Amino acid sequence: MDNFLKQVRRFIGFVPFTRDAIAMYFCMLDYQTPAYAKATIAAALTYFISPADAIPDWIVGIGFTDDAGVIATALATIRAHVKDEHWKKADDFLNY
Repeated sequence: MDNFLKQVRRFIGFVPFTRDAIAMYFCMLDYQTPAYAKATIAAALTYFISPADAIPDWIVGIGFTDDAGVIATALATIRAHVKDEHWKKADDFLNY
């Protein structure tokens, strides 16, 4: 996870749920986030940046659909823990 932000830079502009993934990352770093939420986020983000997917990312049109499903499910599970400050940090990262 140390290289998450570095890894995600290569997806910016190609993946519509990048902002969600980045906000979840900042939520995971927050000491107030419960352990179960951190574990859920870590698993989802690991899947997102992993080259071994159910549907390979290089397949045009459908390559990121499995990643989107994993991120959306994780976000729905831990949404209450993603605070405005996490979204702001994600926006700041994307606007860098």
